[in-house]
Amino acid sequence: MPESQAATELPPDTPTPSLGELFAACSRVGLSGFGGVLPLLRHLLVEERRLMSGADFNALLGLCQFLPGSNVVNLAVCVGARFHGVRGALVATAGLLVGPFLVMMALATAYGLWGNLPVVQDMLRGIAAAGAGLLFATALKMARNVPERWIYLPFSALVLVALVVWRLPLPPLMLALLGITGLIAYRRRSR
Repeated sequence: MPESQAATELPPDTPTPSLGELFAACSRVGLSGFGGVLPLLRHLLVEERRLMSGADFNALLGLCQFLPGSNVVNLAVCVGARFHGVRGALVATAGLLVGPFLVMMALATAYGLWGNLPVVQDMLRGIAAAGAGLLFATALKMARNVPERWIYLPFSALVLVALVVWRLPLPPLMLALLGITGLIAYRRRSR
């Protein structure tokens, strides 16, 4: 068995979370993340609660990235629906969004009052840098669960260059790479 596959398998007795546990877990993630909760959601689902494997998380996130709306909200809907259907989707999404909505309203009010102060501007730059670091760490963890990742490494490098150096817009780039990787996957499967 390949190492990456063995590392992503779940124990057979992985319990299904109740609706209350789902709401509490998503609320904790939503209230813990500033600048994006994707790394925290992955940590909760894959590493802490072991509700899905790393490969499952990658596949589900890949699907959610092609759907309209926020990736993390789409992911909460899918995870909730996986365990409890429509009720689970609603509970997980509410858990993820209600707490941050209330905090955001309070912070927006505070920013309106004190947002021009230099200390506030410095604090916001530090939060943005921490958020970027969390996303980078999550990308590295996700890459460990991609089988035969060496094949896809040139695509990662190409996307990085296209976005950062050439400043190409993301949607047409994703569609172009979707076609190329789809063709590669089709040829590999037909062998």
